[in-house]
Amino acid sequence: MNSMNERGAEASADAVQGERRQAHIISHTHWDREWYLPYEKHHVLLIKLMDTLMDTLERDPEYRSFHLDGQTIILEDYLQVRPDQRERLEKWVREGRIQIGPWYILQDAFLTSGEANLRNLQIGHQDAGRYGTIARVGYFPDTFGNIGQAPQILRQAGIDNAVFGRGVKPTGFNNTVADSAYESSFSELIWEGPDGSRVLGILFANWYCNGMEVPTDEAEAKAYWERKLAEAGKYASTGQLLFMNGCDHQPIQTDLSEALRVARRLYPDTDFLHSSFEEYLAALNGALRNDLSVVKGELRSQRTDGWSTLVNTASARVYLKQMNQRGQSLLSGVAEPLAAFAHTLGMAYPHHLFTYAWKTLMQNHPHDSICGCSVDEVHREMVARFDKSRHVAETIVDEAKQFVAEAVDTTTFAAYGEDALPLVVHNTTGWRRSGVVEAELDVARIYYRDGLAPNEMIGRMKAIDVSGRTLVDAEGRVVPHTMTDLGLQFGYDLPDDKFRQPYWTRRVKLTFEAADVPALGVKAYGWVKTAAGNEVAADAGTASLVDGGRTLDNGALRVEVADDGTLTVTDRATGRTYRDLLVYEDTGDIGNEYMYKQPDGETALTTRGLAADIRVVEDTPYRASIEIVHRWAVPASADASFETEKQEAVYFPERKAQRVSETVPLVIATTVSLERGGRGVRIRAAFDNQAKDHRVRALFPTDLDAAAHRADAIFEVAVRDTVPAVEWENPSNAQHQQAFADVSDGRQGLAIANFGLNEYEVLRDGRNTIAVTLLRSVAELGDWGVFPTPEAQCIGPHAVELEIIPHAGDGATDGAFAEAYQFQVPWTVVQTGVHAGPLKPADALLAWTGEGVAFSSAKIAEESGDLMLRWYNLRSESAELRVRTAGGAYESDVLERVGEALPAGEDGSGFAETLGACEIFTAGIRFPRAGRNG
Repeated sequence: MNSMNERGAEASADAVQGERRQAHIISHTHWDREWYLPYEKHHVLLIKLMDTLMDTLERDPEYRSFHLDGQTIILEDYLQVRPDQRERLEKWVREGRIQIGPWYILQDAFLTSGEANLRNLQIGHQDAGRYGTIARVGYFPDTFGNIGQAPQILRQAGIDNAVFGRGVKPTGFNNTVADSAYESSFSELIWEGPDGSRVLGILFANWYCNGMEVPTDEAEAKAYWERKLAEAGKYASTGQLLFMNGCDHQPIQTDLSEALRVARRLYPDTDFLHSSFEEYLAALNGALRNDLSVVKGELRSQRTDGWSTLVNTASARVYLKQMNQRGQSLLSGVAEPLAAFAHTLGMAYPHHLFTYAWKTLMQNHPHDSICGCSVDEVHREMVARFDKSRHVAETIVDEAKQFVAEAVDTTTFAAYGEDALPLVVHNTTGWRRSGVVEAELDVARIYYRDGLAPNEMIGRMKAIDVSGRTLVDAEGRVVPHTMTDLGLQFGYDLPDDKFRQPYWTRRVKLTFEAADVPALGVKAYGWVKTAAGNEVAADAGTASLVDGGRTLDNGALRVEVADDGTLTVTDRATGRTYRDLLVYEDTGDIGNEYMYKQPDGETALTTRGLAADIRVVEDTPYRASIEIVHRWAVPASADASFETEKQEAVYFPERKAQRVSETVPLVIATTVSLERGGRGVRIRAAFDNQAKDHRVRALFPTDLDAAAHRADAIFEVAVRDTVPAVEWENPSNAQHQQAFADVSDGRQGLAIANFGLNEYEVLRDGRNTIAVTLLRSVAELGDWGVFPTPEAQCIGPHAVELEIIPHAGDGATDGAFAEAYQFQVPWTVVQTGVHAGPLKPADALLAWTGEGVAFSSAKIAEESGDLMLRWYNLRSESAELRVRTAGGAYESDVLERVGEALPAGEDGSGFAETLGACEIFTAGIRFPRAGRNG
């Protein structure tokens, strides 16, 4: 035993005088469904493991229990191949010898949305509940950092602990007493969320394999336990020591009972228990000290050298993150609220389809999957899962949007004649919204069932005159728009009660700005025939947003484009001008899928000073756009020495490779758009990547004086120090983001919203530049071996979307953050007919107010059938939430259970509630069917 371990063991013994030492051996396997092998190869190994586990449970009564990695999907994966074993599996679960839940999968929490994290917990509870038991363990064994709101989420779910492996630095007894929010003297600690919720934290200070492969040979066991007991004692605050008997894909140790008998003979002063988390936590809670360290908020390994945070998985295979964001936003941002609205009007809510769509999406959420840090075969399969989940969500949306639209009273458009074509714009976000939308309308259809010859059907559709129409709202106001004739189109209906119905149609596309559409609401428009000249007069009376050849101005924002394509944005509300925005940066990357490593001594390439081709590509009354094209060249790859370093598994921070002198083209075509009612500058950049081993970022200097910045995280806007801790050695300090990153000096601020670009860094360059990663091209998986991943170079076309959002210092209260959240959610538009309905032409599911409060979701709870609404407080101070809606209200939680009734609001409808600092608040509404607010 070395001197450090001796001192650690002595300190542990002093700390727990009079307490008998107990070694809790918890058998488990950490099951990455896909990683260094494709899913089905790991799947085969899982079948073997589960068969062996149940054989062992049956054969050996001393093999008391097994922790099934906290994720219920393992049950699905096993029974998919072994349905004949269901009864046997259920027996062991119900008897408590296999512990399951509380999650559906072990997700990477930073790269999945807040609502996706909750669906994971909800579905995990739902699936485990069918077996009659749920492990009350907040299990995060290998999450790449831990989200700050986890304590609150766990507490609301009735879980008072969190067991995790990353994010906190254990100091042990021999170090200085932990003096940081991200250090702990012990493996046991108190973890506090931003709202003040606390859970008991269990840190795998010696990792989740510190009790694997216990020897049965006495000599080997003596050496093993001498080392293992000392290592655990170094960090434990009590005599209750935790040993995890398993590891990644670790097979069952079938001779464990014999190994523990040997250990008991060797160490009669120690109780060796084949234990469970339930038993371990009960014993630990009975022995805990009062001087545990308190760690607060996000656990991102802030007090380390920065080389092992795995944070750059946020930019590995960016295309996966974009597909994930599209899927998440479609489900929780569009499909669920639309289906909930439709349900209040009488449509059945498709719980089964939502569960299937979410499960399919979440199968891409384990950390080795969504993080993009697996072999290429894994990520090819992910693309198909994303598509499958999206297809289900789109089908739900199509039905729900039509159902709600048919409930909107559009009779006002009857005044324009029988040729009036109404359409309904759906705003499924939680805030009133204005923005440019596109709507495809069928001007006329002829069905095959009408019996006409094909040539006659086609001829009639081509002959239709689509001119002489204008767009109006329900008040008769002309709405400037652009009509694009899409010509003859084929289509079909799939009725519920008959065979498919094909047709020919004449189709047009309308583009216009939908103004002030209510939150969670609808607004009707009509494309109608009207007096000649009305449309022209309306358009002619609307000033252009283009001021000269390179400037856009909507009265609130002014955007000027320089010769090199950089932007100068003036925010008239604050008078602040931001300069040199949208510089592209390219650097080498000789790291791996987990971590970025720039070649030593390399100077970053940028487009600053590179002349760009600039032209106006759109000039309409509702939006103007400028295209900026950079014709750039970047090094083709890393040099030959990089291949040797990869093959020899050289630790990535120690690599010395450089980039080659040969270059390849990198042409970036950027469209900068400003909408008439827009409060942000929208950016879409497209490029065809042909370079390897590099990273591309977009740079946005803020020139604001601030030591900390903010980033959208899971149910919070996290405040993060821009300058890392003194221990930090990695030149890069990249971080995770969800919807945006933000720098503010308290009076003025600049938020950069993104769509599916989860990595940013605020540079220590004297300008507090927000750098957003657009692409990272790497050649290998990394970690414990040599795993080439040529497809992680991401060769081929890419497109990214961003928005520049200036604000008056507090983005939570002045709407900047709401704008960034709306940037994630697409508009939904549908054609409908002229009909009466219970909804007004501009109407909503509900109305709410709350300064600094963000709306998160609207859905129907499966168990209660009630409308569930969720908000969260963006700030660390209380906020008043007021909701006007029909039906009685009650307080719920993240599992959407029925709680205490909420008092009605002042007008007798809805409710009012004071939200605590950073509180996640869920309300249930017993909504009358086919009802709505007045």
